[in-house]
Amino acid sequence: MTAPFVEHYAGRMLNIHPSLLPDFPGLATHRNALEAGVAEHGATVHFVTAELDHGPMVAQARVPVLAGDTEASLAARVLVQEHVLYPRAIRLFIEGRLSIEQGDVRIADTTSI
Repeated sequence: MTAPFVEHYAGRMLNIHPSLLPDFPGLATHRNALEAGVAEHGATVHFVTAELDHGPMVAQARVPVLAGDTEASLAARVLVQEHVLYPRAIRLFIEGRLSIEQGDVRIADTTSI
């Protein structure tokens, strides 16, 4: 997406990324996590900005990296969490409960998350 396109929709586009940002932006996140030897991996929902995978974070879900994990097995566990996390974040957005203040996401009324 071009910078003007992203700017036009600033604060109105959410992305889900299969890593615990700011770790492992871009592609091959599961391979990169395994090669780095991290103890946990996961997914992040964030607002889209012109800089790839660097927008203000809305929420994260974590999964353990298990001994013997492959890219496929790790990706499968992360995907399960993505299917829970993204709809929750979308609901918060639709309900008008997300705001960006000084580059950070604020969530109004966190009692029902």
